[in-house]
Amino acid sequence: MEAEQLRALPAKPGVYLLRDRDGKVIYVGKAASLSSRVRSYFGSPSGLSAKTRRLAARIRDFEFVVTDSEQEALILECDLIKKYVPEFNARLKDSKSFPYLKIDVNGDWPGVHITRRVQRDGARYFGPFASAGSVRKTLRLIERIFPIRTCNKPLDGKDRRPCLDYHIHRCLGPCIGAVEREEYREMIDRVILFLQGKQELVLRELNDRMQTAAQQLQFERAALLRDQIEAITGVIEGQRIAVKLQGEKDVIGLAQNERQAYVELFSIRNSRLIGREHFAMEGLQGDPPGQVMTDFVKQYYASASYIPPLILIQHPVDEPVVLSEWLKQQRGSRVALEVPQRGAKKKLIDMVADNAVRGLELARARELTLGALTSGLRELRDKLGLDRMPRRIECYDVSNIQGTSAVGSMVVLEQGLPKPAHYRRFRIRTVAGADDYAMIRETLRRRFKQGAAGAGTWAIIPDLVLIDGGKGQLNAALSLSRELGLESVPMVSLAKGQEEVFIPGRASPVAIAADSPALHILQRARDEAHRFAVSYHRKLRDRRVVASALDEIPGIGPRRKRALLKEFGSIKGIREASPQELSRAEGINPALAQRIKQHLGDSSVSGHS
Repeated sequence: MEAEQLRALPAKPGVYLLRDRDGKVIYVGKAASLSSRVRSYFGSPSGLSAKTRRLAARIRDFEFVVTDSEQEALILECDLIKKYVPEFNARLKDSKSFPYLKIDVNGDWPGVHITRRVQRDGARYFGPFASAGSVRKTLRLIERIFPIRTCNKPLDGKDRRPCLDYHIHRCLGPCIGAVEREEYREMIDRVILFLQGKQELVLRELNDRMQTAAQQLQFERAALLRDQIEAITGVIEGQRIAVKLQGEKDVIGLAQNERQAYVELFSIRNSRLIGREHFAMEGLQGDPPGQVMTDFVKQYYASASYIPPLILIQHPVDEPVVLSEWLKQQRGSRVALEVPQRGAKKKLIDMVADNAVRGLELARARELTLGALTSGLRELRDKLGLDRMPRRIECYDVSNIQGTSAVGSMVVLEQGLPKPAHYRRFRIRTVAGADDYAMIRETLRRRFKQGAAGAGTWAIIPDLVLIDGGKGQLNAALSLSRELGLESVPMVSLAKGQEEVFIPGRASPVAIAADSPALHILQRARDEAHRFAVSYHRKLRDRRVVASALDEIPGIGPRRKRALLKEFGSIKGIREASPQELSRAEGINPALAQRIKQHLGDSSVSGHS
């Protein structure tokens, strides 16, 4: 390192980037004094941590950016860590694309949508959420409680017919002009309060509106408000926690090993746990807990849509004064960072930390599972005499009941894990009756003819084909294999009951231990193929039952049948609909609606479904 470069470092706050011999950024840091901080990497290694010594050994160049304050340096540091994902920085996993809920309050008829981009567009954002699953769960809850629009079509209030959500009270119907903009906006305001954790305010307002509606004899509206009140009350009861604390706060605990940390964050508003998220942090190389906590607080709150006035943390952060001042700037008012030592706050921290420990143990168990998958695939290769590891396994099953609605299924495991995007299903066309062998041959023929055509994922040749069944099913598959010249594709079968594995040219089953990861992989594929086949068979069977039931009704042709199924979804939905509701379907007049009720039976009387 050139001495001139080090002498050029100013004694001012800023951010520095350390690069390796390939020019890659391997660390981003901030400093109150760039001169003293960066020089520390090039002095005596005796006072450095093991991680810093490893880092210093790889530094070949650096650059720096001077800022006006440590707070500005902190903001820039977070941005650069996101940009470069340096090897030696502890960082939030996938932090570039955390999901948020967005409400475009500037629109006439705003909905609630998931987004991964926070923009300065005047919309309200809530998050970040740790995963797509957690944000979708919250969105489903909002849509269940509040009748908001879920479509994206332009609204002018002149649509002739509303969608199903309007009929089941999941939307107020702005598309048909059934609600005024002011009333719809009031509901959106309640959604915002709900997402902010202010459910009591929402409840008080809904109770007042319900009482008013009842006094004005608007009983349907009062019933809708009552349902919302009950749903929110249920949510509140589910959010109660044993530790009683006043005010708004986030509580952060963590557990870590040498390589990763698992951070648990509880969001508490008015003594209720309104949100719970967990985040993985990677890039740890023996970092102490305080450093990990510091990195998490900086990176999480740099993009958080809301910062509470109190943040309880399990471990002290580095430079707490600078961090608190930065949080104050982010929030717009004072933010306290506390490490509780006793009392109710300490109990709360202990509870969150315990959840973090359990989360890290689960993550470790998943890693061990992946290790077992690798050993299981290796055992399959050896036990089945394969030329290579069966990284892609395709499993086939067929399903029928008394020879009707016969289907075949193909599921895919890659590296021992399901690959649902590659699943395929087949409606059996050429086989009459319950002939499993013929159905297996048809399923395989259609699959590999698609592969010969080189169409997309069909063209991928499996390392192993697994047939659900015994020697007979395997022989049927092998005969098709010879017919198509696919002898190079290994085929085996797994018979239910004794869980016997058969391979070509061998009368007795292969000996695979019942607790072996190899057998577990085959069982997983077989069970998944069976589930996939049966679900498709049931779907076809239900369609056939619905079609035959409607075909028996005079005046119901293909067009009206499609209209009824589109409107109500199933024979059960049609049967449960009132004559007035049936009349709303295209082509169904009141007389025909009565005829449908007579033929299908009134579920409210007969009790049939």
